[in-house]
Amino acid sequence: MLTVIMECRDQEPELAHTLSTLVSGAVEGLVSDVIILDHGSKDGSARVAEAAGCRFEGQWDIRDIIASARGEWILMMEPGGRPQSGWIEDISEYTALNKRPARFAPSRHYRPSWLTRLSRRRRPLEYGLLLSKQDALAIARSGMPLDQFSKSQKILRLSAELIPSWVLRAAR
Repeated sequence: MLTVIMECRDQEPELAHTLSTLVSGAVEGLVSDVIILDHGSKDGSARVAEAAGCRFEGQWDIRDIIASARGEWILMMEPGGRPQSGWIEDISEYTALNKRPARFAPSRHYRPSWLTRLSRRRRPLEYGLLLSKQDALAIARSGMPLDQFSKSQKILRLSAELIPSWVLRAAR
């Protein structure tokens, strides 16, 4: 089972897109719960999370959040990121056979230009981060943002692709 954790602030449309993609994972029995860590959103992010059956936290300690996660694996991602077809089977197989952290492969259809790739730093959770709950608890420190979990980790790449959140932001 997998727990998905996202941090958001006024990202209602992005959150809705990501949650709609995760529904298939819940139906297949892979996604056990989704936790949204909010940074004072003033839009409808809380309503979107509630309608999708997510836990919406306005104040939290990341260690407590991870400890309370139902899944044995944690998927941290940005609101707006959308896993592509085959992600459920890929994560199921990966978690059954591996213990190391992983991230999604970049989508072949939504790649930034060569010049953009050179000039822009990739965000730590641009392609998500999948890690065991045990590893996440070992790394977690009070006040730590999600994007710090990927630091100093040797991360493998899943074969499933993810459309990053910047694609949705650019389309708005």
